[in-house]
Amino acid sequence: MSRLSALALALLLTAPVVQAANRPAARASAPALSPANYPVERYTLDNGLTVILHVDHTVPVVCFWQWYKVGSRNEHQGITGLSHFFEHMMFNGSKNCPPKEYDRQLESRGAYSNAFTSHDMTAYYEEGGKESLEKMLELDSDRMRELSLLPDLLKSEVEVVREERRFRTDNSVPGLLDEALYSSAFVASPYGWPVVGWMKDLERITRDEMVDYFSTYYAPNNCVLLLVGDFAPADAKLKIAHYFGSIPRQKPPALPVNAEPDQNGERRVDVRYPSETVSFDVGYKAPSVASDEIWVLDILSNVLAGGESSRLHQALVYDQQIALSANASYRAGLEPGLFELYVEMKPGKTAAEGEKSLYAELERLGTEGPTERELQKARNQAEAGFISALKTNNGAGQALGFYEHVHGDYNKLFTAIERYRAVSAADCRRVAKQLFDPARRTVATLVPLEVGKEAQP
Repeated sequence: MSRLSALALALLLTAPVVQAANRPAARASAPALSPANYPVERYTLDNGLTVILHVDHTVPVVCFWQWYKVGSRNEHQGITGLSHFFEHMMFNGSKNCPPKEYDRQLESRGAYSNAFTSHDMTAYYEEGGKESLEKMLELDSDRMRELSLLPDLLKSEVEVVREERRFRTDNSVPGLLDEALYSSAFVASPYGWPVVGWMKDLERITRDEMVDYFSTYYAPNNCVLLLVGDFAPADAKLKIAHYFGSIPRQKPPALPVNAEPDQNGERRVDVRYPSETVSFDVGYKAPSVASDEIWVLDILSNVLAGGESSRLHQALVYDQQIALSANASYRAGLEPGLFELYVEMKPGKTAAEGEKSLYAELERLGTEGPTERELQKARNQAEAGFISALKTNNGAGQALGFYEHVHGDYNKLFTAIERYRAVSAADCRRVAKQLFDPARRTVATLVPLEVGKEAQP
């Protein structure tokens, strides 16, 4: 789905990091993370461009992020995949940078670049020695100002995206199940179509639609710049103003329409594909980032699948020995999404067996809640993953960008650790009981074909 691994779409804000479950009883009264011990500056240029700076002189390197507030939720049927398409196009030349020169100019200075697209955003970054900062600013302002949208380039890059879709979705069991899950779970939400886009849309999108999309969403007033690392703030501000300040703002884009009705019954979809094992993907309707329950959901995902001692691994993989793996994931988004559970069964085991065991564990969690040891471990994992992200320039840029765009204010980052620490067993029990409602469940199941045989129309 991007120049990054598809797994990077989970970013790393709540990545499971196993840590000792025991925690000292006493805690300092001061917040674990605050503007005093993690200084950040935010300001806005006259053209609407938001800039966030965090100085860290630990090593002489910088990481420069651009978060465009556009993802697949900003598309509509007919142009699905366009956000991800532009993630590719942004590396294919601009007014003063010929095609294929962008990466060469960075890499010749020891820097590198990458990007990702999700439902909610398209983000780009460059990382390298601090002496490469001005070249990063020069290249990125040039493509924001005037990206090359020549017909031949557009046509060739669409073919690249279509091939990526074949690799990551059409020929991937997890990709096929995830796509089937979301398209079945949502009937009127902008999360219902895949980030990579439907193949038929990728075949028909016109150049005029591409040009209009770029001018609408790739504007300074729809972007957040983040600079993290070893730099002098005064000098960086002058350079950012020089390169980006004269790019004209555009009319703010219209907000996506989410007309998703309440789900009042289980939905099921089968996916036929050659495989030697059965897998299934379960999604329960979950709230958006606006809900206070998001912190509890992160803890629940760790209780269920945070390492080999987690509930699902112990029950399905270790005790019953019916599954090869069992995972849970949740990530807060701008729209209500899904709490997902993905299980790959052992050869000879059925999806029905796996579902029965999975639902028993979910029901038990909603009835009994986690043990104190489980809860402490899950809190530790959430906190460790959060802090680990901030230890690198790249991770800090991701965290600041995610909180600024999705949470609406990077300052909410400073409350995250305390929110995780405040989650109680009663919270977990209450939210699990509400969340794991069979009437709000969608199940995508792999129906294995004989390996080497293709599905027939």
